[in-house]
Amino acid sequence: MAKIFNTIILMLISVHLLFSQSLSVISANDTLCYLNIPERPETAIEGSKFVEQVTGLSTEDREKAVAREILSGNVPSFSRKFKPLKISQTINAKNYELIVFTVCDYMAIGSDRDYLYIPMTPSTAQYLAEKLNCALPTKKIVDIVHGEAKYKLSPQPIPPSDKMTTVPVFKQHTDSIKQQISQMGLDRTANSIIAGHKKDIIISNKIYSPDRNFERVVIYGWHLSENNPIQPAYNGHLASYADYSHGVRLIAEIAFINGDSCKVTDILQDSTMSALLSSEGVISKPYYPKSDIFTSIRNLLKN
Repeated sequence: MAKIFNTIILMLISVHLLFSQSLSVISANDTLCYLNIPERPETAIEGSKFVEQVTGLSTEDREKAVAREILSGNVPSFSRKFKPLKISQTINAKNYELIVFTVCDYMAIGSDRDYLYIPMTPSTAQYLAEKLNCALPTKKIVDIVHGEAKYKLSPQPIPPSDKMTTVPVFKQHTDSIKQQISQMGLDRTANSIIAGHKKDIIISNKIYSPDRNFERVVIYGWHLSENNPIQPAYNGHLASYADYSHGVRLIAEIAFINGDSCKVTDILQDSTMSALLSSEGVISKPYYPKSDIFTSIRNLLKN
């Protein structure tokens, strides 16, 4: 009976894919796939030019500019490549193998040579994830990504100040990461997962928990070593907050459980399967809420 029940769950989860926008052609056997955005245009601006354009803008105008650049394809190769992660786990005496796809690095704007790691508000990250048929990671996924990363970078904290939410400090932090990458001899065009250099914007029950009376972002990560992050899961910042340490790593919405296709967000809402991707049980709302200011940008490309 339990076997039949689990089979039915997998079938119901898989049905949702029939109505989903395609990420790209993706299968359980893929070793590399790509974010469904255009090739980087020849006329696209470099990361340093983007810094000049958005420095001093309001948060709302900066977020719109970020979304425009990413959706137009102005991202480095490492922000558009997905690599598979295999998660094996026994739940209720049944063995499961989950394959989930993670972008090799955090979202950035520009080229492989001249780029800016770009923090953003959670609503903009959620908007982009939905637009690109992706999801944001959970705490457990962040830990798995760090554990599987070929290159583990060391966190590069900048002393706290009222400037840490500004674009010049975003660039300063990007430059410090680039220096570390250069010292490691890392080829930016390689198909390798790297981690450790940013705190992730994560999906969590803390997004809607009653301990706060405001919309908030939940952040986690900046690992010093395996399962040893500087930043525990934290929901004390307003949803409009984004500082230099925050990063957005997209996860493909399409995943595979024992070879059957499913959706990451459906897994997180399932009482049985959620254990594969969540360390906090079912996440009934695996997304950030809409906001008039920070998520009402569905028509931003028309502006």
